[in-house]
Amino acid sequence: MARPADLVHSVIKAYDVRGVVGEQIDEDFVADVGAAFARLVRGEGVSHRVVVGHDMRDSSPALSAAFARGVTSQGLDVVLIGLASTDQLYFASGRLDCPGAMFTASHNPAKYNGIKLCRAGAKPVGQDSGLATISAEIIDGVPTFDGAPGTISEQDVLADYATFVRDLVDISDIRPLSVAVDAGNGMGGHTVPAVLDPTSVTVHPLYFELDGTFPNHEANPLEPANLVDLQKFVTETGADIGLAFDGDADRCFVVDERGEPVSPSAITALVAERELGKHPSSTIIHNLITSRSVPELVEQLGGTAVRTRVGHSFIKALMAETGAVFGGEHSAHYYFRDFWGADSGMLAALHVLAALGTQDEPLSALMRKYEVYAASGEINSTVADARERTAAVVAAFADRTVSTDELDGVTVDLGDSAWFNLRASNTEPLLRLNVEARTPEDVDRLTTEILSIVRA
Repeated sequence: MARPADLVHSVIKAYDVRGVVGEQIDEDFVADVGAAFARLVRGEGVSHRVVVGHDMRDSSPALSAAFARGVTSQGLDVVLIGLASTDQLYFASGRLDCPGAMFTASHNPAKYNGIKLCRAGAKPVGQDSGLATISAEIIDGVPTFDGAPGTISEQDVLADYATFVRDLVDISDIRPLSVAVDAGNGMGGHTVPAVLDPTSVTVHPLYFELDGTFPNHEANPLEPANLVDLQKFVTETGADIGLAFDGDADRCFVVDERGEPVSPSAITALVAERELGKHPSSTIIHNLITSRSVPELVEQLGGTAVRTRVGHSFIKALMAETGAVFGGEHSAHYYFRDFWGADSGMLAALHVLAALGTQDEPLSALMRKYEVYAASGEINSTVADARERTAAVVAAFADRTVSTDELDGVTVDLGDSAWFNLRASNTEPLLRLNVEARTPEDVDRLTTEILSIVRA
């Protein structure tokens, strides 16, 4: 049946499908999404089946089953892999060479759910690469299919996924490590034991119980408040390192042995160095919010650093276009050519464990090489006119500006390794600020000055 355009556009976003269960999305709606997705990929003639996984939210099993019914109504088969992390779903899409759908709302609160879609080989589906077509069909009413319906089967891929990632990053010969892991009641509690239990690593689990109500804290480690429990847990257990996964476990954040957070930019630099060691002269992708220490290190090591806009669709497209071996974002998404160009927090975690375990220094000492500059982190301001406020900031810094670019928002280079970026949110009346400079004092000074203009 046809559906209101405003509802469809509020739920089918730039990169995925996401909304409040029972208000914006329900089983009938996701069945339509499944049918429209099946028509999209069937029309490309690349596969006769779709793989479907889901996270631990209470609504996920029923919604994923409804999606499967929509797919089979259009004559394609469905392979259900059950509980999965998002990167486990990407593994299944790559290994089975078929399109996939992951039911998750990632770090969003319990009342939300959504769908991350991909083509065969874990290739992303975004607004310009399929979601707009799906939206249009749902608004008009998805046409019925005259042929025979597809079938539904089940397949457990967790053990194969765990073996695959361990083969990509071998930690069999590292020194004994004590690792504290906060799964945030999300899918890390499902994948971490499968990957790490067969190794010599000792895991100290925190919030491994799968619970889509998130009873302990939001499963979004990007927010400092959600790292506090892990920071305390690391020092209590005497762990060598702490790992925190978000709700669908596609992002991984790192805490050192002192309980201090390690920036995703530093992790990007570390992994880039390891990948360039295996694949000399390769390309490394980084988004424009990542520390400039990343491209500087890549160039020093003989690699090619390519800068991109923020957002997984942009970085995945550039990964494919350039053949990049690795890509990293400030939000702790890490992308690997050997993982079909998709992101995997688990692979990033294994790289850090391998680097830490093959030398004797603590993690804090190891990371000094990669943490070159100070940064503000992303600071959001509610503004009535993001364009006008951005222009006011740019004008105020005009006499100190070396260069500007508008790849994503406005990036202002102030020289002497100081720069800032202002980007307007696509969905909220927010202006996002990131500042980097040589010292924390320089960052604080610039941040205060910029925010005084933004929030005037």
